[in-house]
Amino acid sequence: MSSEGPRGEVTVEEPPAAARAVARRAAESRATVPSLELSVELATGGAFTTGRLVRACALALAEHPRANAAYRDGRFELYSRVNVGVVVAAPDTYAIPTVFDADLEPLDELEREITRLETDTIAGTLTAPAFGAATFTVWNVSGLGIAAASIPVVPPQAAALAAGTGALTLCCDHRILYGVRAAAFLETIAHNLDRDRV
Repeated sequence: MSSEGPRGEVTVEEPPAAARAVARRAAESRATVPSLELSVELATGGAFTTGRLVRACALALAEHPRANAAYRDGRFELYSRVNVGVVVAAPDTYAIPTVFDADLEPLDELEREITRLETDTIAGTLTAPAFGAATFTVWNVSGLGIAAASIPVVPPQAAALAAGTGALTLCCDHRILYGVRAAAFLETIAHNLDRDRV
């Protein structure tokens, strides 16, 4: 549908269902999660694989249980499994498939699993179970040459991380992951990446 106005011809497009879902989740996050953002510069900049990032985060999540958790109805839910959601760009939107038990997988297995998830997400062949039960979310923009970025928390998760070539930015639910705990968690992730412990 289009119309003419002072800005010229205006074309109105109906977003696809996936894009509407993304918009709802983003609005929910900003409206319901009192978030805190922290950033840390990486000692060794440059792009790194999503597998390395997931592994670094998964090891840190296992070490910092409050980050692998959720705030629900005034209580903390701490999860025994470390399931990392990975942001994947798809046509007109993005999706977040889950790498289950990411802390237990060696790096080469993680790399293969993430490649499969990315391929299947873009092809639209992943089924619903692949998009559920994440306890944390990562977005790797280092391969795009972006130095730093931010990402909203995906409710009900406690935190999410955006990784650029020069910095990591952690966004967390301030009701469960705050202050020193959030800073220590972020430092552990950065240490894992910088020291190649993964």
